[in-house]
Amino acid sequence: MAADKKAKAKEYPFSWEGKDKVGKVRRGEIMAASDTVVRSTLRRQGINVTKIKKKSTSGGKSISEKDIAFFTRQMAVMMKSGVPLLQAFDIVAKGHSNPRFTKLLLDIKNDVETGSSLTVAFRRHPLYFDALFCNLVQAGEQAGILDALLDRLATYKEKILAIKGKIKSALFYPIAIIVAAFIIITVIMIFVIPAFKDLFAGFGADLPMPTQIVIDISEIFTSYWWAIFGVIGGGIYTLIQLKKRSIAFQSWMDRTALKLPVFGDIIRKATIARWTRTMSTMFAAGVPLVEALDSVGGASGNIVYSNATKRIQNEVSTGTSLTVSMQNSEVFPPMVLQMVAIGEESGALDAMLGKIADFFEQEVDEAVDAMTSLMEPMIMMVLGPIIGGIIIAMYLPIFKMGAAVGG
Repeated sequence: MAADKKAKAKEYPFSWEGKDKVGKVRRGEIMAASDTVVRSTLRRQGINVTKIKKKSTSGGKSISEKDIAFFTRQMAVMMKSGVPLLQAFDIVAKGHSNPRFTKLLLDIKNDVETGSSLTVAFRRHPLYFDALFCNLVQAGEQAGILDALLDRLATYKEKILAIKGKIKSALFYPIAIIVAAFIIITVIMIFVIPAFKDLFAGFGADLPMPTQIVIDISEIFTSYWWAIFGVIGGGIYTLIQLKKRSIAFQSWMDRTALKLPVFGDIIRKATIARWTRTMSTMFAAGVPLVEALDSVGGASGNIVYSNATKRIQNEVSTGTSLTVSMQNSEVFPPMVLQMVAIGEESGALDAMLGKIADFFEQEVDEAVDAMTSLMEPMIMMVLGPIIGGIIIAMYLPIFKMGAAVGG
């Protein structure tokens, strides 16, 4: 009986075309278990179906954090408007252009229809719904305020996406300039310098040292360009894989990132903003402090703060106040500790943590804007002498020959 119920609940999106009672052509989409169900459903509505096509729920692009954030916001809006949960899933699934995401929503909807709680249905897809997401949904289901918790969760995800976007924009510009400069220099070394080399071969005189050095480097590029690109590509791939698979390497990378000039300060502020934003959201939802800290560490995005959160959790579980535990971790600035202490004393810890997150998010915005304005002249100061030096080195023999002819 349970198996029949589950099979009945398994639905797929179908697009259809048909004519109503007056012969007018109608088109639309419907969720159903089969094309037979589609025909019978539409027949009861007075529509004679002429074409049915099952929409693909495979393929499509990967599901991003932005997709999950937008889905959460849509669900929050619809539930606040009184739309039933299952109907809300149908609406969101039909309105999404990514078949993979549509299938994910239909799977969750089917689980809920067959008796699972929404939290359990989400937990079956940990790749897209992390512990923090599921814990907040569970708190909303238990308290009967799922719409309010989804709204808070959507706001949280939007804030986190915004802060991640700022960090990416801060890193993208210098990386893009460096990559472009490397490509330009490579083209000069492989194609331009050899032409000058052939020209200088007919001079019958020794070349200036800077010119000879550039030509020697060009010969290395020309002979071993495949090895240079292979080493660079292999190095980048190795770094990515080590960061994914090695905790020790990831820890070293995260510690090093916090110590970088300029970038380190931005990364630290962004990490604190995520940490306090996550903590504020969890605590406001009624999740106990010790349980909330389980999700906070992973959401910080930095293993240094993740390890510090575990130590804070251990101390808090033995009766130490959050302020003292955070102070013992030695990763939070005095301003954060003072505001957390005020929040604990006043009983408004969630609001105070939210204000801290707002402050550091604003700090990140300002730091990124300032860094972007300074980055261009700094890059030009580095690349200018390199490219200018190559050009001057190539023209030195010509200047030397001109001086000899003029003398």
